[in-house]
Amino acid sequence: MVLTRTTNHTYSHPFPTVTLAFFLRYYSPQLNPFSSHVLSTDTISSHVDPATGRLHTTRIHLKKSRMPSAVVKLLPTSVTGGGGDKSSYVLETSVVDMNEGWMKTESRNLNFTGVLSVVEEQHYSTTPPDPAGSAPVDTTALSAPRSLSPNTFVTTTFSYRSTLGNKRQDRAPVDAPETADEPGPRRLGSWISGWGTSRIQRSIESIASNKTEDQISKSRDGMGLVLERLRNNGVVSVLRELRRREGKVVFEQ
Repeated sequence: MVLTRTTNHTYSHPFPTVTLAFFLRYYSPQLNPFSSHVLSTDTISSHVDPATGRLHTTRIHLKKSRMPSAVVKLLPTSVTGGGGDKSSYVLETSVVDMNEGWMKTESRNLNFTGVLSVVEEQHYSTTPPDPAGSAPVDTTALSAPRSLSPNTFVTTTFSYRSTLGNKRQDRAPVDAPETADEPGPRRLGSWISGWGTSRIQRSIESIASNKTEDQISKSRDGMGLVLERLRNNGVVSVLRELRRREGKVVFEQ
């Protein structure tokens, strides 16, 4: 089972500025206070397709993370690892077409996937979503350059999928050691059987989905702050100030 949730939002900024803000949103807590949970960001690959002119980028983010308290209470410690703060990796891929005016992104967690896999897909566009549905108008087949729009429209879809208790996990050795605090696979299997696999998975997906609104709100607030700083101060000025605060040398031209 996969639980999905889709929302639409409009930024009152042109598409080039919004795409830049997307790549800068984790640059520094000074630029975006809502990004203080991001410990590091590394670019794995980035290239422009010579045939299409599209920018393809893959990045990995290391974030402080904590499972929702309701999930921590629901599951054994052997599954959640306890309720303390942890760090987890998030893989982000993106494709930007400046000529056609769209950007598609996907982010997915690389840790805790045995409990819950979360995939966030976003479609940024210079055109609003199709009134007949939640998806934006598809611009990928268009080749004519677009005039600069004062607004950028984004559709965000979250997909939640829990596989806890599936047969892959059930094939763990039955003679694995057990302790009172850390149940082994045999005890975990009995616990899952008692609750029911589907019931547990639906509960985890629902708990995570219910946290989406707060997550989306903070993400948009952070993007808004970055966008306003870019609008008020300009790109060069913003980056120069951030590097100065970080103690990096800035060469004046």
